[in-house]
Amino acid sequence: MDVAAAADLIKKGEFLVVAGDAELLAKLPKGNWIGGTIPYFMGPRGGECSRKQVFVTRVGGPAEAPTIKIYDVTNLDQICLDAPDNGYSLIILPAFSAVHAHYARNAPGFEDMFVKPVIGWVSGVHLDHLADAVPQVFDGSRGEAETDAAVVMHVPLPPTCYAQVDIINGMQQGSGPTIRFPSTGFSATTAKIDGVDQNFAEYLVKNRVDTKLPLVADYCGAMINVSIKGVDEKEGRVDFYAPVFADSEYRVAEGTLPAFSQGDGAGTTFSCNCILNYLYGELEGKRTADFTGPMTFGEIAYLLLNQTLVHMRIVRS
Repeated sequence: MDVAAAADLIKKGEFLVVAGDAELLAKLPKGNWIGGTIPYFMGPRGGECSRKQVFVTRVGGPAEAPTIKIYDVTNLDQICLDAPDNGYSLIILPAFSAVHAHYARNAPGFEDMFVKPVIGWVSGVHLDHLADAVPQVFDGSRGEAETDAAVVMHVPLPPTCYAQVDIINGMQQGSGPTIRFPSTGFSATTAKIDGVDQNFAEYLVKNRVDTKLPLVADYCGAMINVSIKGVDEKEGRVDFYAPVFADSEYRVAEGTLPAFSQGDGAGTTFSCNCILNYLYGELEGKRTADFTGPMTFGEIAYLLLNQTLVHMRIVRS
């Protein structure tokens, strides 16, 4: 919708999550909303890039007024402790920031993580402006933007309902060699490939590995992707969009973007998809059934994810 229509919803007191270009979000009035910068969306007519409209998600099912809070690296681990006993937390992190890196590395160890539902996304910028634009998040209650803090809306639900967070991932571990990294991080130089230490950038180039395919680890039955951001042959370094973990075993993925059928996504309260799915899957003008929302620089379903579709439903117990 256009900015005027979004502003009308805010003035009516609705609780919203808004995605859009920074200039558009800055025009919205103060109110019960959080937002993040991104001009790519999966709309009702299909994937599109728009710098004239924003994507608005109405917050589903609150039993009472949700609360909005800003977190930085000093208190980010308190997110689930601040969350309602029954409800969920919507989080937006600015890409490439310290708080983004801190969440990606440490969220698995946050107290009450996986006990209380956390869902959200990583804000970004237009791909033509990666070098000169900074991803932002917005606390609509204060009317202020942040570049190195997370904005969270904690949403309490009535006792008759609960939030169900799910991941749709078309990727599976391939049949290639196992890959382990000596340390956790957003980049790597060496890796143990089938138990042999090698320069990872050299390995990818020599074996002509398709870097559009992520690395995949099996986390207790859930396939979790780590997408490759770039390979620097000169420096012998590979950069990732999410951290690889030293205690995990990876393989290069095999698979494609899932096919969606009519009705898939019906009843979804919130969803987001990955900008890499948008690019590699050539989703401009194509629909992913009834799943709509921002196409992001990272998806959050408890953990930071890549190349997935994340969605949530409010279920009656």
